[in-house]
Amino acid sequence: MIDETDTRILAAIQENALLTAQELGARINLSPSQAARRRVRLEAEGYVTAAVARVDPAKVGLNVQAFIQVQMATHAPEQAKAFARLIATLPEVVNAWTLTGEADYLLRIWCADLAALNRLIHERLLPHPAVSRVQSQIVMDQLKSFAGLPL
Repeated sequence: MIDETDTRILAAIQENALLTAQELGARINLSPSQAARRRVRLEAEGYVTAAVARVDPAKVGLNVQAFIQVQMATHAPEQAKAFARLIATLPEVVNAWTLTGEADYLLRIWCADLAALNRLIHERLLPHPAVSRVQSQIVMDQLKSFAGLPL
């Protein structure tokens, strides 16, 4: 069970995971030691699963973001496991979800260019025996980045 102070701590570190205990305490009106103790407890209880850095894709040569919907030809458990193993090996796939509806999977992709996206689709995804259809949408502009959960 978390209280309002814990929620404020989660919101603050979700915005900036590098906040020191001093900065966190000042932001939520607690002493640095109290803020640090609460943060450690929230982490130990699994409310915080990771602290990550957001890297600018363009600065590392990733210029194409796309979403790919994958429809499976078969839903046999072994084929689904094989497809999941394939996805795990593809560094271009930065998120993957299973869905209800027409598509079975939604993949978020970052590639250097359109040629790399084309190779990923035609050389890695479509040849998989369980894949029936792939539909891609290329992101033209991103209006909002992930800003954290609405706490």
